[in-house]
Amino acid sequence: MVTLFGISGSPRRAATEWIMQEALRYAESNWHAETRYFSVRGKKINFCIHCDHCIRKGSCTHEDAMQEVYEGFAWADAVLIGTPVYQGSLSGQTKVVLDRLRAFAAGNPHGLRNKVGAAVADGGDRIGGQEIAIRAITDFYVINEMIPVGGGAFGANLGATFWSRDKGAEGVAADEDGLRSLHKTVNRLMMVCQLVKEGEPHV
Repeated sequence: MVTLFGISGSPRRAATEWIMQEALRYAESNWHAETRYFSVRGKKINFCIHCDHCIRKGSCTHEDAMQEVYEGFAWADAVLIGTPVYQGSLSGQTKVVLDRLRAFAAGNPHGLRNKVGAAVADGGDRIGGQEIAIRAITDFYVINEMIPVGGGAFGANLGATFWSRDKGAEGVAADEDGLRSLHKTVNRLMMVCQLVKEGEPHV
């Protein structure tokens, strides 16, 4: 069984949250995945202040909601991060989560090695920066020795993208192309994760 950790990087209960919950539901029903979900909404998550406490002590100086994220990453075989598009890229909240995961890597430099990651982005505009936001998340995966995947050609090249038309959950739920890209991405994420797990003694 694959364990999948889904993160919503939106401070609202709207489009991104709906997408992430649909992704986890799909993984559970079609791949029998065990899932966990984390949303930044309403959570206190401090900025990384580059104090290097994590380098010296192996843990973060901040005591906040990131503990749940650290636990989720340690638990998961696969990670799916979703972000709304803000100013053509990922949300500030999503970026803070990625920055703060430096402490996880400092405590265990290879702790994320060979975990499989994918990304989702939604925006109010059709071409508003979704793929730029996805690339930022994918860069995080590469840096931390994870295996990044997209959904494949003809519909989900770098990952799942949605056009909400600024209508929140209603908007993304009506985006048939977005849903197709999400399901393709989750399928690829689960498939690659299963291959990695089967070959674990050799990687």
